[in-house]
Amino acid sequence: MEQMLAARLHVPSRTLRVEEVPRPQPGPGQVLVKVAAAGVCLSDVHLIDGTLTPLFLRDETVTLGHEVSGTVAEVGDGVTAWKGGERVVLYAGEVRDGVTYTRGVDYDGGWAEYALSSADALTTLPDAVPFEQGAIIPDAVSTPWGAITATGAVRPAEAVGVWGVGGLGVHAVQLLRAVGACPVVAVDPNPVARERARAAGADLVLDSADPGLAAAVGGVTGGAGLAAAFDFAGVPAVREQALSVLAPKGRLVLVGLTDRPLHVADGTRFSYLQQRILGHYGSDMPVALPQLLTLIRGGRLDFSGSVSGVLPLARAADAVERLENKEGDPVRLILRP
Repeated sequence: MEQMLAARLHVPSRTLRVEEVPRPQPGPGQVLVKVAAAGVCLSDVHLIDGTLTPLFLRDETVTLGHEVSGTVAEVGDGVTAWKGGERVVLYAGEVRDGVTYTRGVDYDGGWAEYALSSADALTTLPDAVPFEQGAIIPDAVSTPWGAITATGAVRPAEAVGVWGVGGLGVHAVQLLRAVGACPVVAVDPNPVARERARAAGADLVLDSADPGLAAAVGGVTGGAGLAAAFDFAGVPAVREQALSVLAPKGRLVLVGLTDRPLHVADGTRFSYLQQRILGHYGSDMPVALPQLLTLIRGGRLDFSGSVSGVLPLARAADAVERLENKEGDPVRLILRP
């Protein structure tokens, strides 16, 4: 049996190892993809540090990586929609028996030389889109896209705030401009992140520690507050701050993950203003990926600046450490088998 390299996490011990494993074979209805690029996400970091734990993993070990692009290597029986050599992006998850399983969490992902996918859980990557950009779309781009267009239902000319302008939040700024939100306010304690948000098109960038934050938000919204606020940081204090500057009937969308409780300081005010708190996770891949790829191919969006570095698969642990320690303030690091 042919072997391949894969970065595998032993969940009970939270140990990451790059090792040789059998190359998978596509079964009926499956596609085997030769991986060209795989993104490194904070969710991967949280799986390794124990903050996140797989819900549906059948074994103790899993190949990480839910952001994957590559080329079709082989197809299983019954697959007619794909052929060898086609450029593809894999969905970040698959629905099985009504349950959504996350790639690289609940089943083997793309931190490997090859990855398996159901034939209906991938989409064509246009020739004009590099593999590195294509790889990050299934989470770093499609998650904020889903949060903005579906969960948050942002409409043109609505005032919107983004808290946490890291790997997902900086893309949210670009996407909010694409759907016509105005003004777009970006909030982050990191000055590098704030400048990145400004370059991405934020109308106002603020330090979350700025005592004048509420007044500044009031100034750009004519005193109305924000129609929508997005928490990409997953920090309780962020959520309380965002709630404090929401407009009447405004909605707070929780995208950043945390196991900490959510606190509403003034429940009476919250109810009187008819505000809403909405949880968000992932995106509707069959809808989001083609939409985003069309916008990229048409020149409406450009995420080339989001690729902060490319490392060989053998250095997966180094990539995780760089992201965890924010070395160089990366947006996304890419592993290349």
